[in-house]
Amino acid sequence: MNEIVLSTMRQPVMCGCDYIALTEPYCHIERTPDFNVIIYVVEGRMYVTEGDIDYEVGEGELLFLKKGMHHFGKKMISRGTKWYYAHFYLDEPDEAQPDFMPDADPIGTDERVELKTVLPKQISVAKNGQIHKLFTEMVCYSCGKDPYKRLRINTMLQSLLTEIALVRFSDKSSPRLSDRICAWLGAHCTEPFSAARLEKEFFLSYKRMAAVFKSERGETMQQYHTKCRMMRACYLLRSTIMPVREVANAVGYSDPLYFTRCFRSCEGQSPSEYRTSVKAEY
Repeated sequence: MNEIVLSTMRQPVMCGCDYIALTEPYCHIERTPDFNVIIYVVEGRMYVTEGDIDYEVGEGELLFLKKGMHHFGKKMISRGTKWYYAHFYLDEPDEAQPDFMPDADPIGTDERVELKTVLPKQISVAKNGQIHKLFTEMVCYSCGKDPYKRLRINTMLQSLLTEIALVRFSDKSSPRLSDRICAWLGAHCTEPFSAARLEKEFFLSYKRMAAVFKSERGETMQQYHTKCRMMRACYLLRSTIMPVREVANAVGYSDPLYFTRCFRSCEGQSPSEYRTSVKAEY
């Protein structure tokens, strides 16, 4: 399918973008570019062939054309057709790099992991959605007078490609039950764990949720909830001068001694030892 791969550690480089409104019928140019192309049709219909595959890009659709692939037009594009385009360079990651998967856990300290995800070849774009907004803002900005645009435009392109990449995940069926439970537990990590609240939130029996969660995540809901609380406690110990007693209260523990036991069980050291060890790394 000649798809383009987006990496978490390789920024795209813009080499051109604009908005076209045809005043006369037109056949797409024939070329084999050394850059990637995005075509986003906002009115009318475009026709382009890449390799031996014919693509028809309708109103509200977006198509990627990959660098090094011969593409051209077989059919005329009608007068009045309007589209945005962007040309960009992007170094693709090694195929051995792991695939990106949604993960709500905090980013680790000094973490440097390259993940990759395949951009969808052709998608439909909501007229007033985020992808439409980012594309139009990027093209308008590229035509403006800001002398620093070459420093900023690639970040805008990265944001656009990220939103497009996320379509692959948002188009899937609803998130797993365990993922939804994780999100809820993370948002309520400073509150006591409550089976009754979980049942009320998810309209399922606690026994059913516990079985599914353990099967999908390999740990219990209580264990995950405690882990979220300890992650929050670690953040407070690193980033504030709050006494350990106040940190315990901030993550929902009224007994600082019990908090310390839980913290040591998770982190292998006491809160005070953790704070000292982290400062020694700065």
